Parts: sequence; structure tokens; C-alpha cells
Amino acid sequence: MADTPFDRRDFLAASLIFFVAPCAFAAAAPTLLAVRVWPSADYTRVTLEHDLPIRFSHLLLTNPDRLVLDLEGVEFNSVLASLPGKIDANDPQIKLIRAGRFKPDVVRIVIELKTEVKPQVFTLKPIGDYGHRLVLDLYPAEPPDPLLALLREREAGMAGQSGQKPAEKSPTGEMERLYTIMIDPGHGGEDPGAIGAGGSYEKHVTLAIAKRLKARIDATPNMRALLTRDGDYFIPLHQRVAKARRVKADLFVSIHADAFIKPTARGSSVFVLSENGASSTAARWLAQRENAADLIGGVNLAVKDPHLARTLFDLSQTATLNDSLKLARAVLDEIGDINTLHKPYVEQAGFAVLKAPDIPSILVETAFISNPEEEKRLNDEAYQEKMAAALLGGIRRYLAQHPPAARTRIARLD
Repeated sequence: MADTPFDRRDFLAASLIFFVAPCAFAAAAPTLLAVRVWPSADYTRVTLEHDLPIRFSHLLLTNPDRLVLDLEGVEFNSVLASLPGKIDANDPQIKLIRAGRFKPDVVRIVIELKTEVKPQVFTLKPIGDYGHRLVLDLYPAEPPDPLLALLREREAGMAGQSGQKPAEKSPTGEMERLYTIMIDPGHGGEDPGAIGAGGSYEKHVTLAIAKRLKARIDATPNMRALLTRDGDYFIPLHQRVAKARRVKADLFVSIHADAFIKPTARGSSVFVLSENGASSTAARWLAQRENAADLIGGVNLAVKDPHLARTLFDLSQTATLNDSLKLARAVLDEIGDINTLHKPYVEQAGFAVLKAPDIPSILVETAFISNPEEEKRLNDEAYQEKMAAALLGGIRRYLAQHPPAARTRIARLD
């Protein structure tokens, strides 16, 4: 019998539970298979994976702030016992988790919070390697402001540099404006992306290359970079687009590591959005796989995102698509100097993450993680640096030849 981890307020709260998830019941009792916690400044996700549907209820309490979750018909096992050790001391949202038997047929989980949150609690059906999942997304009541974070990061960088090179000027003597590049490391958190034969996860490779690219961009005069994610957590595809628009990004670069059913497939590729179907059957297959990230990573479909209609729609601005193609060609030329190209031309397909209506956007498949030789290269720091340098080279070439016009307004998403 596990020690019950609740104080008197938690027991009194039992009568206040306001939500019970409807689900079908099987004869056998569900078993908890795994617990995963993904902390980030954007939100913290707690995932409970189980073999059968679970009946649950939850409520949010204050003084102190905590989230109470009751699981019915579940035995307290080693997975639940491991919960307290899953919390990182630096988690922005969670102070600690405690779990134990509340009643003979009910396990209670109490999440003590560091700050006020707006939780989303929802279930996901089995997909891929995952069974049933109960997901708790803890969003801070005051979400981080990406523009403010960018300003503080830049101020900190300037304060830490002595004799910083001043902003470059154009031939006419006017000050060049600052270009903002949104870098999108593919996948993350619950969504590992493709997995190489050697056990490499695409999500780790993409983040490593993205961080190297960001460092190079930030060290370049008149340029700054942001990441859609800076750690191992999942960001829904449309939120990646929304982040880019919120900071008025001039360019959007999504970084991935390709995979195919045959380990012989190799080479780097650059994609832009297609208005009229994929440029090849392989491109269509790849777009479908990348777009499935929301299903694997786990999106709460019950929440109607007010930004969705304004960010995820077919690209109709011909000028933006043309600019995306020019950026893609510049990047492809640079990448061709460090790796074999899978195709010697820019490919097109319906990638959801490229559907920003007003930002030139590309998706770079840095190499095939499903190819054993290229998997080793993707994990090599020297190759990661070469890839980051090639990406920056393509971006700089594009900006030199096609400098974006100054934006006159901020794209409002609220």
C-alpha cells in the first residue's frame, strides 16, 4: 500500500471534481505503461500512456496552485511510483508531483504548480508506437512574449560583447534594417520524427543543427534568429507558423532529416509549398509523413484555435511563393557543396508548416537519417557545423539579391 500523498485540502476537493471523460470500458482494468514529462517555457506536457481507455477526472485548485487528477480503476504501480522523479527542478510550471491511492479503485495524482496555469487535459488514441495517452498540457496563464524575449536576448548579447561591430550601412548611407529568421527544428517531445538504424532521433539532430544555425545568424550583422522550440518538446505545426508571424519574421527555415523505406536513399533536399500537388510521389509521401507530426506529437482537437484560420490556408500570394523558391534555390546551391543532393532541383509538396501566407518559407531535409552512412554524418558535429554554414550562406545570398521590403505592420494573431 503506497503512502497516500495528499493533504486535507486534496480530500475535500474530491467533491468538486467537474469533468469526467466519456469513454468505452473494457472488461480488463487499464494499466499505466509509461509516464513522460516535457518541460518548456511555452508549456509543460505530462503524458500518461496506458493499454486501455481510462476513466478520469480533474480539477484546478489554488492556495497553493495545484492540479488534481483522479484515475479510476487503475492499480498503483511502479510507473506511477516513478512520477516524482520525472520533474526537473528547472521546470517552469511544475514544482513537484505526488501520486498514491485515494480510494480502493482510484489513484490520485497531485501536481503542485510554480505558477498559475491554464491546463488542457485530453486523450489520444493509439498511433505509431504509442498506446492510449492521457495528456496534461500546462500552459502558463501569462504566456511568454516572443518579441520581448527576442529583445532581451539581443540586449544580453550586446551587453556581453565589447567593441561590437556596428550595424552595416547600405551604399546610399542608410542604415540596413534587421532581418529576423525563424528557425524551426522539426518534431520534438512526443514526436521523435524518423529514427535511424543506429538509434538516432530526428528531433535531436534537427535541434542540434538549428542551434548551430542560430548562433551563426546571431553573430552576423543585421541578422537575428529565433527557434520555434529550443528544447525537447512538441510544438503543433500551426503554432510554428504563428510564432513566425508573431515576430514578423522575414524568412522561415524548417530543418528535418529525411527517411525512406530503403536505407540506400541518400542526399539533401530543399522543399517549398506546392499549390498544385507534389512535384513527385516521394515528395507527396514525405509531406504526408511530416504533416502527421500533429497526430504523433498530440494535438488537442477539442480546442478551436482562433489563429488557425488565419495561418493555415493554401498559399495564394504568388510573390511569397516565388520568394520561397528563390530562397530554396540559394540554399540548395550551398548545400550541394557539402553533401550529395537527393534531387538537383527544389521540390514542392503540401507541407503544413510552410503555409505562412506572407513569409518566404522552406523545408530542408539535411540528409537521410535512414541511411546508415548519413545517419553518422548527421550526428557528427563537424557536419552539423558545415550544414549550418551552408544554410546561412544560402540565406545571406538570398537576402543580398532579394532583400525583403520593410514591414509596415505587425501581423496580429489575437
